This record gives sequence, structure tokens and C-alpha cells, in this order.
Amino acid sequence: MAISSSAPAGAVGTTLRANCLNYWEVLAQSIALISPTMTAALIVPAMYGTAGNGSWMAYAFGMVMLIFVALCLNEFAKRSTTSGSMYAYVTRGMGSVGGGLTGWCLIWAYLFIGLAGLTGFTNFAEILLGMLGVPAGMLSSLWMSLLCCAVCLGTSWVLAFKDVRLSAVLMLVLEGVSIALIVALAIIVLFHKGIPVDHAQLTMKGTSFSMIAFGVVIAIFSLVGFEAATAFGDEAKAPLVNIPKAVIWSLLLTGAFFVFITYMEVYGTHGYSQTLDQLTAPLNTLATIMHVGWLGVPISIGAMVSFFSLNLSCMNSGARVMFKMGSHKVFHESVGVAHAKNSTPHVASTVVAIMMAVVVTGLFIWHNNVTDLFGYVGTFGAFGFLGAYYLVSIAAPLYLKKIGELQPKHIIISVMAVLLLTVPAIGSVYTNPPLTAPVKYFVYIFLAYFVAGLVMCLAQRGRASEVMDSVTKDLELPAHATTAIPAEQTAA
Repeated sequence: MAISSSAPAGAVGTTLRANCLNYWEVLAQSIALISPTMTAALIVPAMYGTAGNGSWMAYAFGMVMLIFVALCLNEFAKRSTTSGSMYAYVTRGMGSVGGGLTGWCLIWAYLFIGLAGLTGFTNFAEILLGMLGVPAGMLSSLWMSLLCCAVCLGTSWVLAFKDVRLSAVLMLVLEGVSIALIVALAIIVLFHKGIPVDHAQLTMKGTSFSMIAFGVVIAIFSLVGFEAATAFGDEAKAPLVNIPKAVIWSLLLTGAFFVFITYMEVYGTHGYSQTLDQLTAPLNTLATIMHVGWLGVPISIGAMVSFFSLNLSCMNSGARVMFKMGSHKVFHESVGVAHAKNSTPHVASTVVAIMMAVVVTGLFIWHNNVTDLFGYVGTFGAFGFLGAYYLVSIAAPLYLKKIGELQPKHIIISVMAVLLLTVPAIGSVYTNPPLTAPVKYFVYIFLAYFVAGLVMCLAQRGRASEVMDSVTKDLELPAHATTAIPAEQTAA
């Protein structure tokens, strides 16, 4: 493979390390980005505040909706693979404009969900510091919030720069331990209160369709990330088998977990002095209610490291989308090069880290309330994924038609995906009661960003054939036909 003459020192071509991630490590990327702990620790209260007793149904609907999206995505994933695959897949189905818009949406999505990881990490770091006796005034200060963010972001960047396999193993272990603690607490709730039949939840008492519709937007915030496996097409072993499996199983496992843990949190906090939506650490509160308050410390530690894993996974995934768009010259080609020794997209990872640092600093200066910011950035991120999911659902049948493999079932799956995605799209604008500021403006901010991306993509239409040729070449290469060029060769 020729080395780009514009590549900076220490970089080589557009080659990442092939065959370095097994199935479990690919699955870990998706599960870490979904971050089940994040939902149990901070999102369920927000869901309850929106959908009430219908919260579990919003998660069930969201899981079914995204299964149809995943089936569309897997029509690409089981036929071809490359890094940043969702961007490349939609390009193959809808052309360079559709593909560029998908990459544009994904970068927004990974940026803001990564910021949810930073704010979640900060929230639980401050809770733990409070347990250690740090004064409340110090914990609520701007510099403490920014210091916690810097620790999380800096560590994520080092791991993303160094070794994707190391970060994958670390994410798998940390998230696994955290989920085990949460399931243990849920089982304690089950045995403490007897048979958990909650008629208010089963009949969705006091819940309307519009409440559940906006709840599905929050469910997307929880469930997004199942597609993260497709961003590691260049690095996965047996990618045409392992990536589609990881996409489906990460969604099924976490979706079932969310329905279960939401039901149990609502059930376990019935009768408490504060309603679930008012709790900033619901798992700690639930442990206290169940007389196992000692679980609060390990659960808080597990939540903190899980949010770190979320930030790291978003940095890894977002960098690979940006990396591939750079290699196709949709973005500046300097972000489309890989490190000579580590075979990681080090330039793209650095760009993503800088973007996160700038945005999170601005947000904390504007509004230094970590739980509010967590909800804000999560909602923003969900909009980005919603746009990307729409595009890949439409692109799938178009791609299959191009290659002569379109069948009626593919059209049905695509139509179902688009129709179901319309529910949260409408629910994000029309709610009862109406959304208040600043949340009611978020969808319009994202639409302005989307339009800016559309203008950028349309301005590059003169290069459409060049981009299509690059994407087609990437996707039609046999999986991992190339390997990284040794560093000593690049010095010659």
C-alpha cells in the first residue's frame, strides 16, 4: 500500500491493525458504548420523569424499533467491512451525499454521547469524593468538575492512542463487574419485596402515548451504540461473521436488561420520600432502601468506570468514522492516517478529544450542574444517532437493489424501521406537556447542524465519483487483505 505523501511523521497510509479484536472484544465495543450501567445509574430517573409508569414500555418499544435498524445495517455488515462502516455503507447505498451526512451525524452522536460519559464520570467521582469527606462546596466548584473531566478524557485519549485491543479488554471487564453489582441489587429488591407484580406499571397508569413517544427518544440515548462494532471492520477477526453477531446481541442483551432494571427501579422506589425522577444516584438510594447501603460504594465505583468506558468507546468509534472520511478526503486527509507503531487513528482520536474538551468546558462554564448537562448532551447525541439510523435504514434496500439481491422482506424491514423511527422523531417535537427551555430548542440546533452538513456534502458533489470509488474499493477488498506496514519500512 502506498504511503500518503501528506501523512505526518509517525503515521502510515490508512492502515489499522488487522485481526486484533476477537468476537468478545468487538462485542465489548458495542456494549461499552451502550453502557448499561449508565442507564441504570442516571437515565432511568430521566425516563421515569418523562414516561412515568410506561418507562419499561418505552425501552421495549425502543429495542424492537432498533432491531429493525440493526437488520438493515447487517445487510451491509455481512457482505463487506471496513472501519467507520456505517458511513461507508450508506455511501454505497445512497451515494456520497447520503454517506457524508451519515458520517456527519455519527460524529455529532459520538461527540455528545462521549460527553455523557464525561459528565457521568464526573457525577460519580464527586459522589465518591463526598463519601471520602470532601466538602460539598469544593465538589460543586467549576474547577473540580473540569478536573474530573480532564482525568477521564486524558486517560481515554492515551488508551485510544496506544492500543484498541487493550481498551476493548478493559471495557469488557469494567462493564461486566458493574452490571453484576447492579443485577445483584435488583435480585435483592426482588426477594425483599416478594413477587414483583406492579399493577401501576403493568397497566401504565397515568401514562399517555406522547409521554412514551418522547420516552423512546431517551431509550435511543440508552440503546445507541449497538452499531459501534461496525466501526472496527478493519481490526476485527472474521468481521463478516463477528460484527453482525455483535450488532444484534449487544442490542438484545442490553435491551432486555433495560426493561428489567427500569421495572425494578420503579418498583423498588415506590413509597420513598422522593420520586425516582428526583434521585441523582438511584442505585445508591435503592441500596439504602433495601438495607444494603454498603453496596453504594462499589456501585458508585462501577458506575464511574462504566462512564469512563463509555467515553473511551465513543472516542474509539468517532475517531474511526472521522479516520475513514479523512482517507476518502471528505475531511482533511491528515485525519485519515494511522500511527506507524500503534496502528491506531491517532490524529482522528486527538481531534475528537480536543472537540470533547472544548465543548465540555464551554458547557460547564455556561451551566455548572453535572446532572442537567448529562441529560442535555445525551438528548443531543440521540438526535445524531436518529439521523444516522434513518439513513442506513433507507440505504439498505437501495444497496441490495444495486447488487441484484433485493427481496420483498428487505423492503418490509426497511419500511418498518423508518416508520418506527418516526415515533421518537415526532415525540422529540410534540410532547404533552410541552418541553421547556433549553430542551425544546435542542432539535432545532441539531437540524441546523444537519443542514450545515448537507451544504458541505453538496459542495463536494464534484468529487462524488472519487469518493464512491474509494468507498467501493474499501468495501470490496477481501477482509483484512492488507496489514500494517512495519515502522522500519516507513523510515526508508
